[in-house]
Amino acid sequence: MSKKKKNIGSKSLSAIAWHRLKKNKLSMFGLFIILCSLIITVFGPAIRPDGTPKANDQILEITTKKPGFSVDLLYKKKDKKALETSFWKGFTEGIENDFTTIPIYDYSFEGHNLVIEKYTGGEVNDGQIEKINLARIVYAIDHNEIVVKDGYLDFYTLNEGKKHLSIDELTNEVKENHIVSKKYYLGTDKYGRDLLSRLMAGTWISLSVGFISVFISLFIGITLGAMAGYFRGWVDDVVMWFINVVWSIPTLLLVIAITMALGKGTTQVFIAVGLTMWVEVARVVRGQMLSLREKEFVEAGRALGFTNARIIFKHMIPNVLGPVIVISAINFAAAILIEAGLSFLGIGAQPPQATWGKIIAEHKGYLITGKAYLAVLPGVAIIFMVLAFVLVGNGIRDALDSKTVEELPSV
Repeated sequence: MSKKKKNIGSKSLSAIAWHRLKKNKLSMFGLFIILCSLIITVFGPAIRPDGTPKANDQILEITTKKPGFSVDLLYKKKDKKALETSFWKGFTEGIENDFTTIPIYDYSFEGHNLVIEKYTGGEVNDGQIEKINLARIVYAIDHNEIVVKDGYLDFYTLNEGKKHLSIDELTNEVKENHIVSKKYYLGTDKYGRDLLSRLMAGTWISLSVGFISVFISLFIGITLGAMAGYFRGWVDDVVMWFINVVWSIPTLLLVIAITMALGKGTTQVFIAVGLTMWVEVARVVRGQMLSLREKEFVEAGRALGFTNARIIFKHMIPNVLGPVIVISAINFAAAILIEAGLSFLGIGAQPPQATWGKIIAEHKGYLITGKAYLAVLPGVAIIFMVLAFVLVGNGIRDALDSKTVEELPSV
C-alpha cells in the first residue's frame, strides 16, 4: 500500500493530466485527427496525388468527374528549359510540371509517331485525332528539325543537347513513363483539378491560420491581462476599457475590417484573425493574476527584491497556463471557422491557393445537382477539424481540473 502511494505521489502534474487525457476516448479521437492533419501539412506535395504548387494542375476536359473516375493521361514534355527548384521548395510548395497533361481516350503507335484520340469528357467519345512525334513527348525539343533515318531519330534538346535514339527506345519510354492511367478518388472540381489534392492542400491553410493567430492572440492577451491583473489601478482600467471596446465589435466584422486595411492575402488573414482573438485570453489571465498576486510566493518575491517583470513572467504566468491552453484549443477551432468564412466571401486567401472555404464557394451551385459532394466534402473537412480541437480542448480542461479525483494505477 505504501508503495502505491509513493508511486502516485511521484507522478508530476503533467503526467497525471496526460493519464487523464488518454482515458478520454473522444479527446484521443480529436488528437488523432489533428496528428493526421499535421502529417498531411508537413509532407504536403510529397504525399498528394497532385504534387504541383497549390494542387493547381487544371485539366479542363475532365471537369466535375465523380469520385473513382479513371482516365488515361499523356505527359508531353514542354518545349522549354527545365526550371531549377530547390529540394526545400519542392518539398514544401510542390514542383511545377515540366510537361503538358493530355487526357486520351485511345492511342496507337505508327512508326515514330504516337496517334492519340483526345478525351472529350463525354460517355460517347468523338475526340480529335492527333499525331505527335515520340521525341517531342519525351524531350523538350529545340526548334531544329527531327531527322528520321534507319529507325533512329536525330534531334537537339533544350536541356541535354544532341540525341540519337531508336524508335523502339522512344516507344518503350512513352509506354512506361508518359502514358499513365490515373484514378481520382474524390473526383475532380469545376476546373479539372484533383479534389482530394485540393482538400489536402487546404489543410495547410487551416492549421497555419490556427497556429499563427493563436500565437498572436496569446502574445497580446497574456501581456495585457498580466499587466492589468498585477498592477491594477489605472492600468487595469485602461486595459479593461480596451477589452470591452474590442469585445463589443462582432468578430467577423472586425476581421473583415482589418483584412480590408491590410489587404487580401494569406498572411493578412493570419494577422487579422490573431488580432481579434486575444480578448478572451486577456480576460482569463487578468482574473487569474488578480487571485495570484495575493499569494505568499508573490509576496516573498517582492520581499526578496525581485523585479515586477520577473515575478510576472517567471513565477505567475506559469501558474495560469492551464486555463490559457484550454482557451487556445477553442480559439484554434474558431480561427479555422473564421478563415473558412473569409475565404467563402472571397476576402481570405486568394486563388489558386486551396482553402476549404473557397472550394465551397466555387461549388455552392452544385448543391442542388447530383454533384453536391463538391461543396459538401470541404464542409465535412471543416467540421472534423473544428470538432477535433473542441474535443481536445474539452479533454485538456477535464484533465487539468484539480477537482477531478481518480485512482491512478501503480507502476
